[in-house]
Amino acid sequence: MMVAAKKHYCCCGWKWIVFFQLLLATVVCSSHHGDPANDLVDIINKNRTSQKLPQLNDSPGLGCMALQYAELCKGNCTSNGVVNCKPPEDDFTEVFGPNCGVELPTFGTITGHIVGCQPKYLEPSPAFSHVLVKDSKALSILRNKSHTEVGVGLVGAHKGSFFWCILFSDGKTNSTFVLEDNGKGIKQKKGCFSGSTSPCSNGQRIPVFLNNVMALVLLHFSLLQHWYPTWFAMM
Repeated sequence: MMVAAKKHYCCCGWKWIVFFQLLLATVVCSSHHGDPANDLVDIINKNRTSQKLPQLNDSPGLGCMALQYAELCKGNCTSNGVVNCKPPEDDFTEVFGPNCGVELPTFGTITGHIVGCQPKYLEPSPAFSHVLVKDSKALSILRNKSHTEVGVGLVGAHKGSFFWCILFSDGKTNSTFVLEDNGKGIKQKKGCFSGSTSPCSNGQRIPVFLNNVMALVLLHFSLLQHWYPTWFAMM
């Protein structure tokens, strides 16, 4: 009988551990209001300063255009995470800039860009190392000494892949890629871009949150079955 009790205790024990881990993950997920695009800018600057390179200014104008780029290309990701999309250079001045309300006289030079895609959403740190800066070419672009500004955008396709875009510029802080009315006219419905005053669309975190909730519900019923086996037998 003691053996049976020990088995019952062990069985419930690991379920309690999993239960509280999922509960913690769900609470953290539901309470996270940060912008992953801003987090990526922080990671970029930490990588540069580790090499004694200056930090880059977080430009909302560049960030918004990076989101436009990502939005345009989000459906062009191969099954092994290769981007199959290259918008014409004119799109920056004729499409992305106007869509964001970038004042045309302030349009500067884009000195580099990095794009990446993945079938599922990744948090900023793994997205940086496994999707965006995964080879020497991307690292060389990131550490280019001519960069002074950076903007990051990311968006997820419905039942599709997630797309990240980083744009770099050599413009002057607060004088290039200036948004009309400080970007208040931008109606952001999907995705995120760095430097934005608008709340980030956290749609990419919803599947993770729902999965944790469903797992918690199933574990809860499993624990109740151990506590009240007779009651469940009568159902």
